[in-house]
Amino acid sequence: MTTELTLLSWNVNGLRAAVRKGFLTWFQQAAPDVLCLQETRVEEALLPAKIARLTGYDAYWHAAQARKGYSGTGLLTRLRPLEVQTGLGIPEFDQEGRTQIARYATFTLLNGYFPNGRRDQQRVDFKLAFYEAFLERCEALRRAGQAVIFCGDVNTAHRPIDLTHPGPNRNTSGFLPEERAWMDRFIEAGYVDTFRHFHPDAAEQYTWWSQATRARERNVGWRIDYFFVAAEVLPRVRDAFILPKVMGSDHCPVGIVLEA
Repeated sequence: MTTELTLLSWNVNGLRAAVRKGFLTWFQQAAPDVLCLQETRVEEALLPAKIARLTGYDAYWHAAQARKGYSGTGLLTRLRPLEVQTGLGIPEFDQEGRTQIARYATFTLLNGYFPNGRRDQQRVDFKLAFYEAFLERCEALRRAGQAVIFCGDVNTAHRPIDLTHPGPNRNTSGFLPEERAWMDRFIEAGYVDTFRHFHPDAAEQYTWWSQATRARERNVGWRIDYFFVAAEVLPRVRDAFILPKVMGSDHCPVGIVLEA
């Protein structure tokens, strides 16, 4: 009998704040096999007690060292990994707590919180360098025979269909030509945007909405959170989806159903 796993990813915009907004109730109802978190903004020692002691799940954390209360990733998994690594081996990225790599028996999952290029574009070069290093790590794992999946807040909308106002945002980080070109590079390297594979023409499907303008109420958003899989893994993906009704962050969860 085939076993199916539900893998979810969510930028929680601060884990402690998300817990106050009902994260645990949602998590217990959703009951994913694996949940990747981004922008946790908390050191392990300061985790809410209920998060630190989740029954039936192993938890792994990669907090930012450069600044407290910034960035960070987390992994909650009831499927026990063979190993979990943190970082890409590049200090300027790793000190921001942006990457976890979990190796399971039948796949390897990378959880990434990709840098924001910022409205003033001061971090675009840093962001593009991170993309380069992340792709290199994915390719190294793939060459080693691992079935590569990566997810997280990629901080770029790939195509005009992936944001409400593509025209006015052509010069905004998150939709710059050079950022979108990097999305093309991932695809050209043989990675598949799972949501677009299953829903190629689905419009108004977003994962982030600006809190400053109450954009979520009007569904004025961007799709910047993804699950990508290496092409050879795609036959095992049964579905890919967005959960826009889940509140508690300016992002919503995304996920896939994977044949184990």
